[in-house]
Amino acid sequence: MTTVDPGCAIVHAPVAPVFAEPRVASPQISQLVAGRCVELLEQRDDWYRIRGPDEYEGWLHRGYLSASPDERARQSTRLDRVSLGCITTNGTGRRAMPLGSLLAAEESVKSGDVVSVDEQATRFPAEAEAITRSARLYFEGTSYLWGGVTPWGADCSGLVQTSFWLHGIQLRRDAWQQSEQGEPGEADLLAARTGDLLFFSDRIDGHITHVAIALGMQRLVHLALGRGGYAVERLTDERDPYVAKLRERFVKARRVLPAD
Repeated sequence: MTTVDPGCAIVHAPVAPVFAEPRVASPQISQLVAGRCVELLEQRDDWYRIRGPDEYEGWLHRGYLSASPDERARQSTRLDRVSLGCITTNGTGRRAMPLGSLLAAEESVKSGDVVSVDEQATRFPAEAEAITRSARLYFEGTSYLWGGVTPWGADCSGLVQTSFWLHGIQLRRDAWQQSEQGEPGEADLLAARTGDLLFFSDRIDGHITHVAIALGMQRLVHLALGRGGYAVERLTDERDPYVAKLRERFVKARRVLPAD
């Protein structure tokens, strides 16, 4: 293992899997989408241990990174648009670009939707109703995928992180990390405010294992293995055994949105 000089690299693949170990057979623990800048921490053959914008660390193969993994790569790449799910061409072929990926200036959008970086905050304000609307619009129908962060497949904290990032709020990667951000929410699950993060545990020690977003009116949206993916739950549905388990496993709520 070699410690590399401080620097960064740009993810150029539409989706780059982040692994627990420097080998492709290792479990995927997260993903990074195109345009993300990562810190290079260590190198082992063609693998880098990286730290992403959310401070999450893992191993990424150099094949997913820009050809010159250093500060010059970031300075020479102008990323001016955010994909909301689109198809582009860049002179070498067509690319499907997931929600949240950043498009280089030379990429031409053939179909789908994008928003300029300058207009992102206006179109996607850091407001509870707007964030929950995005989570439902973009992730409806998404299958559960451990380590995933896009509508092509995501886990519970991936849905939360991407939805909030779209609205200008950078959250940590895992549910237990997100549970340490923001301020305390309501102690009663049924009283949660729209946009609050709701945390659950299925472990004896209470370690956080799941996160959802409160929709208000005693509902939540999440990506759950027990549902196979995207679901909106009505927490007052006592006839649903899955909802009953959720209520039993509720630990706490956190409020990460700016105060009104």
